Amino acid sequence: MAEAALSYTHGASNVPLIGETIGRHFERSVMRWGDRPALIVRQQDVRWNYRELGEKVDAFAAGLAALGLQPGERIGIWSPNNAEWVVAQFATAKAGLILVNINPAYRLAELEYALNKVGCRALITATAFKTSDYVGMVTTLAPELRHARAGHLDAAKLPSLKIVIQIGESTAPGMIPFDSVYGMGTASHRAHLAELAGRLQFDEAINIQFTSGTTGLPKGATLTHHNILNNGYFLGEAMGYTEQDKVCIPVPLYHCFGMVIGNLACMTHGAAMVYPGEGFDPLATLQTVAEERCTSLYGVPTMFIAQLEHPEFAKFDLASLRTGMMAGAPCPIEVMRRCIRDMHLSEMTIGYGMTETSPVSTQTARDDPLERRVSTVGRVHPHVEVKVVDTEGRVVPRGTPGEFCTRGYSVMLGYWDDAERTAQAIDAAGWMHTGDLATMDADGYCNIVGRIKDMVIRGGENVYPREIEEFLYRHPKIQDVQVFGVPDERYGEELCAWIKLRAGETLTVDEVREFCRDQIAHYKVPRHIRFVDEFPMTVTGKMQKFIMRDRMTAELGVKEAVTA
Repeated sequence: MAEAALSYTHGASNVPLIGETIGRHFERSVMRWGDRPALIVRQQDVRWNYRELGEKVDAFAAGLAALGLQPGERIGIWSPNNAEWVVAQFATAKAGLILVNINPAYRLAELEYALNKVGCRALITATAFKTSDYVGMVTTLAPELRHARAGHLDAAKLPSLKIVIQIGESTAPGMIPFDSVYGMGTASHRAHLAELAGRLQFDEAINIQFTSGTTGLPKGATLTHHNILNNGYFLGEAMGYTEQDKVCIPVPLYHCFGMVIGNLACMTHGAAMVYPGEGFDPLATLQTVAEERCTSLYGVPTMFIAQLEHPEFAKFDLASLRTGMMAGAPCPIEVMRRCIRDMHLSEMTIGYGMTETSPVSTQTARDDPLERRVSTVGRVHPHVEVKVVDTEGRVVPRGTPGEFCTRGYSVMLGYWDDAERTAQAIDAAGWMHTGDLATMDADGYCNIVGRIKDMVIRGGENVYPREIEEFLYRHPKIQDVQVFGVPDERYGEELCAWIKLRAGETLTVDEVREFCRDQIAHYKVPRHIRFVDEFPMTVTGKMQKFIMRDRMTAELGVKEAVTA
């Protein structure tokens, strides 16, 4: 009897990896596509071609050098999506500075932790966004700013921070206006950057992104030029990008989705980066796609759902759309089908990855059969290895669930100043252990069946919430659903479903159970069902099931759980 194939695959490719820094590659893009649209930011009325963007980036990089920032130093950016973010991304790469992405939703304690953890010498901050008064929060942490000479901060709570650069019309005391940095560099600073370009190495750290862990303090995933430049390039290749493409990017820049899958995939192919707003708004996104004739659209599943369900959806001509990516959270099959059918996304792809892997490890292809594109996360990316292992670390047979592990150019250097947690994530052989449960089929297509910690063990049966969510999505009245486990004294754990209904629809608990009857095994039918208006989510659209679990555990109490 033939031995079953094992769940291991590698992305053999005759397309070589890019062996240069982001700054060098950006220069090539500017030279090659100078007259092509590079950056369109709707809310700022910005329309720059690659030559204009290149001039902004060079001027800002020289200004950073004039401020005395040295290669390897960390510079934070705390801002929603805007043109300044994009300029900062490429300028810091040219200056050899490590850009530290700070979540726009952070508050005081989180900002203080992030800046001090990696020792930011400089911070670029927005003025305000929604309920966040960024300048007010920075000044609260560093009241010394009010009397400091700009660029010479000495703050008790933020000992490393010396320079604060403010995006906006007005400037607070002690801060430097973003636009003034453009004029600070001299010919000698530009000469310094030209000389530096020959010394910077592509394996050097260029970006730190804090992972939104569900437990413990955030970890600073440290990424290199090589990590993110190549991942962006191969993502663009998978979506067939050329200089004719316009990519609508409503996802946040502080996250890999915006700055890598967005900006770097575009820059490496001469495509235009199109930002519909500071933060995600379904109407603004639909308007931008229609007005700019975008060919590609990004989002997490909740973003696509919000657009498809928008009352004005039918008014917009989206026929220019061709491709794009849905990632960041498991994609409901029915949502993917509607995107292809109703949004003209005939070549839509699904990607899977994590911040620590730059981010994408697998992706569906534009010409994959529809069933593969709506029901898997695709096959391994070029130059990347993937395996699925059991709890002992042994590779499992194809079709058997296990932990998804990946290895290759895309794996981060590690967590900044955290050798212990780095060693927990990356093993001695260089494999990144994702914590995700996956299967790999005979053809190498992968499917994410849940998080290891999300798997529910009910009376000895392993239950994967993702499977039940996919089933419930088929119900015509259900817009979104999240399934998770809650403690139960009889079975150890019981299943709970939080359900968000489509506008104007009603549904009862009994009707949901009837829908499940004889369709899925009895032990997979959620015991607890709640109808909700919204879900707790991170800024990037990831569902925070641990919050849902905590709320339900508190609501149910032990007594009700015992009656199962």
